Amino acid sequence: MNSSFKWTVVGGSTCVVVLLLLGAHSGRAVATDDVYGHLKVYTEVLEHIKLEYVEEPDMKSVTLGAINGLLESVDPFASYLNPDQYRQFSKGEDSAKAGVGLVLAKRYGYVAVVDAVPGSPGAKANIATGDLIESINNVATRDMPLAYAEQLLRGDAGTTIEVSVLRLKNPGDPQKVTLTRAVITAPDIMAKMMPNDVGYLHVTTLSGNRLDQVKTKLLDLKKQGAKYIVLDLRHCSTGDQEKGVPLANLFLDSGKITSLQGQKTPTKDFEAKADAEVWKGPLVVITDRATAGGAEIAAASLLDDKRAQVVGERTYGDASLRKTIQMDDGGAVILSVAKYYSPSGKAIQDTGVTPTVQLAENDNSPEVDQDGNPIPGSEVKNPEDNLLKRSVDLITGKTSIAQLTNDPNAIQPDAPAGADKPTPSKSTMSVPH
Repeated sequence: MNSSFKWTVVGGSTCVVVLLLLGAHSGRAVATDDVYGHLKVYTEVLEHIKLEYVEEPDMKSVTLGAINGLLESVDPFASYLNPDQYRQFSKGEDSAKAGVGLVLAKRYGYVAVVDAVPGSPGAKANIATGDLIESINNVATRDMPLAYAEQLLRGDAGTTIEVSVLRLKNPGDPQKVTLTRAVITAPDIMAKMMPNDVGYLHVTTLSGNRLDQVKTKLLDLKKQGAKYIVLDLRHCSTGDQEKGVPLANLFLDSGKITSLQGQKTPTKDFEAKADAEVWKGPLVVITDRATAGGAEIAAASLLDDKRAQVVGERTYGDASLRKTIQMDDGGAVILSVAKYYSPSGKAIQDTGVTPTVQLAENDNSPEVDQDGNPIPGSEVKNPEDNLLKRSVDLITGKTSIAQLTNDPNAIQPDAPAGADKPTPSKSTMSVPH
């Protein structure tokens, strides 16, 4: 990360922290629930910036930056759109346009990549989970509303857009990447039989009719004699989040799948229906950092209900009900008004889903040049799909959870000291459900 970019991030984050921490006014600490007290602190800080900063600031930019920092601190998927931006956003929502296939969130004040849809222009440009988009067509994304960034990336098919990317796997100066917009087509569900009667099912989206495809493919694997199922949810980040409920129900005949809770949203519990279950046999789920939304809801349910072991990386953390709230000035706030919770009571958006066995995925990206672009004809660094191999070994009994925790790619648990850890002595998917 270059120094100017790094200090921009640090400086901006510091400002947000100053505005959001519990401040003191007139020598007295402000109570946590004292909204007007906090607003008074905010107003005082704003006044000091206006009167005492080294040069006269652009107060409109300062205010917008504070608003976006406030939203990001509580919800990485929230946006404030001014009246002009909201009008553009509304028009864009009404018209189907091409895009670059990037699923986005906010991080460090910038636009961050949750996932690049497989086969999309973003994925072909080697943009990956965790990368930061520093600018879009030379417009800095610092304090840019998330929804507005998404709007800028959309356009007519065949047109190009330039983004500046700070790559997680190849840190350094941001790299300019030109993307050609295309109509994004979600990949079909992939299923195949593997050796030892293992059925493999890869779900990369829950959009459209893909859930029906999952059920059809699962039934087909049963007909082919599958005794075990590996459900691969890597790069599954798109589609209606609530579809994670029927996805989980394909493997459950009872129990809670998830619940939706919000400050003003009535709590809604989602229970498994016995007649919706398709697979009762042993099951392993694979996740990675790009697993998000409905796929996380399904993974959390299958893990907490002790229906499956989960192998791979902790998921991104994106499972909420969002609402567009119009403002008096003609703008709008897009905000999460309720969150999906796992059966054990964890807010999935806050914690993601931590696998039973945390293993880092092999870096199978191609060799890249100094600008971060794939070198034509270069081979991938490590072609083995280690997560799939370990999952197959686990479900067929060739290895155990205890052995996998000593794998060279094992990730050390990031839970606090004393937190419960998976017990390696008993595998929940060794007994049919």
